[in-house]
Amino acid sequence: MAEREGSVNIQGHDFYFRLFGEENRGRNVVCLHGGPGATHEYLLPLADLVGHGYMVVFYDQLGCGRSQTPRNHALLTVERAVEDLEVFRKKMGLGRIHLFGSSYGGMLAIAYALKYQRNLRSLITAGGLASIPLTTKEMDRLKKQLPPDTRSTLEKFEADGDYTSPDYLKAVDVFYRRHLCRLKEWPAELKYSLEHTSQLVYGTMNGPNEFTIIGNIRYWDVSRELGSIRVPALVTGGRYDEVTPKVARQIHNGIKGSKLVVFPNSSHLPMWEERKKYITTVAEFLGSV
Repeated sequence: MAEREGSVNIQGHDFYFRLFGEENRGRNVVCLHGGPGATHEYLLPLADLVGHGYMVVFYDQLGCGRSQTPRNHALLTVERAVEDLEVFRKKMGLGRIHLFGSSYGGMLAIAYALKYQRNLRSLITAGGLASIPLTTKEMDRLKKQLPPDTRSTLEKFEADGDYTSPDYLKAVDVFYRRHLCRLKEWPAELKYSLEHTSQLVYGTMNGPNEFTIIGNIRYWDVSRELGSIRVPALVTGGRYDEVTPKVARQIHNGIKGSKLVVFPNSSHLPMWEERKKYITTVAEFLGSV
């Protein structure tokens, strides 16, 4: 599989990118990682789409992975990330793209579509969201279903504002093993992305963990604007997803004509948990566009 990497300057900052496959006008898939603050590595299963005739493009967002961290932390916003993507698309000469977003990346993809859908061939979300308030409410519901001792540990340390205690992090891991990735052995690429998540970006935009969203995206909600998105859309998620099927259905119901697929044996990362089935589903959707 042809692969190349490099960096491109976007609005005064260097962004790291990786391309898989041969350039194929009209068949370029740009993949947006989540976090916010993670790296692109956990999305590498999407490179399997090369076998279906697509060029797959990854990049680390501002302040993430091998991309430059801004001195001005006020640049760490969804609005800035949308403009970064648009400049990236132009500078890389990608034309109209298929846009894939995972988790926060799905939220970013929706934000991009609301402003620049003329530059899209299609939109795909995986565990994406259109409303942080709804997502937080659903995560609170999932937390209430955790074992009583885990729940009380979370409540105790959260009441104290202590998000770094080993006991607290152990309890958080119980949630992650249920709702982030259900594989017994987590893939090296996923572990890399988690270990190299920018705490600056994550803390500024999200918060201390997946279900404590107190950063600058906490009130983000475009659910009432989804009807203006007219491009073909595929909404995906897992049955046990921390960004629950209810959140996925909100996107599906909002984007007229969109397709919804919930993977029965997956949580937040169906591209790993049901890899073959997931890639086939995405490839079939792309082929229908």
